[in-house]
Amino acid sequence: MDTDPAALLRVYDDQLRTDAETPGAVSVERLGPLRLATFPGGRGFISYRDLGGADAATVRGWVGKALAHFASRPEVVDVEWKTRGHDVAPGLHDALVEHGFVAGEPESVMMGPAAGLAGEVEPPEGITLRRVTDEADVRAMSAMADEAFGDPVSTRRADDLLFRLSRDDGMELWVAEADGVMVSSGRLEPVAGTDVAGVWGGATLPAWRGRGIYRALTAVRARSALRLGKSILHSDSTEYSRPILERSGLVKVTTTTPYEWTR
Repeated sequence: MDTDPAALLRVYDDQLRTDAETPGAVSVERLGPLRLATFPGGRGFISYRDLGGADAATVRGWVGKALAHFASRPEVVDVEWKTRGHDVAPGLHDALVEHGFVAGEPESVMMGPAAGLAGEVEPPEGITLRRVTDEADVRAMSAMADEAFGDPVSTRRADDLLFRLSRDDGMELWVAEADGVMVSSGRLEPVAGTDVAGVWGGATLPAWRGRGIYRALTAVRARSALRLGKSILHSDSTEYSRPILERSGLVKVTTTTPYEWTR
């Protein structure tokens, strides 16, 4: 399978910057090339295939109108504008900052053959892997992920995941446990109508990192992706997970940086 970054970037732009980004959205509206999605729990999200060669003044106008769209909805408490490093987007950073968005940490967009990650990787001794579907497990998984990321435990992520499960859109939730206690988790998100599945939400408690748990969780998700007919994996990766994915044949095709606005 082709692992040329340019070829994979074309797949990313053409197949993954569409409805594939917003499977759990309550609503999606259009503003020029922008997709304005609203998710359960008051989360707004802005993305697009490209900006169509717009100049800085046009881009600034879209930023203002997009923010006004969400600001007029009292249920929306925060908004993410998802940028990509390879986009032609004149003046976008300055326009976002002027409108109160704050840049987060850049991540690497990784893509490559699922087969490279799907080998039989045994979890460390004492660690078991399983797929979770019921509400209690999903809420426990979400709380563990909040703790792993250093965030306050919130019901918003769990509510969002439960909503997705109720839609039966193909998302799978996986956890690693030590003596029945969740210590790591991740999602698999098959993209309908494509050869791609996303590997998302990798979270491991600090005390359990560096033991191969994330690698084992990734392998079980890759095997599931192949069973579903998905030959390419995709992930937005932090510097913790990027080297693991690179060793298994995924390549960096671009970067992505979230810009966050909070009411």
